[in-house]
Amino acid sequence: MIAPSTLRVTAPLKLKPGDAHAGLSGVFAAAVVSRNFREQLLKNPEQALKRGYQGKSFALSNEDAALVVSISAGSLKDLAQQVVQTLA
Repeated sequence: MIAPSTLRVTAPLKLKPGDAHAGLSGVFAAAVVSRNFREQLLKNPEQALKRGYQGKSFALSNEDAALVVSISAGSLKDLAQQVVQTLA
């Protein structure tokens, strides 16, 4: 059992179509389902965003793309946490 003091719950980033940062959901969805894309995103985010996923590009604003590229993360969890913290 996890002790209450060790369980840290944060509000999830809710992205819906039409939201200012909705394009980020596609990036994270691709990273969750594709190990190759996830590894590329973590090692070379600029290249990963330019290549897109399965022939489709990501509908990211310049600001969101710059945010993802600027983050150095060792895992998808780290990347997501840093994006959420920056956007919060």
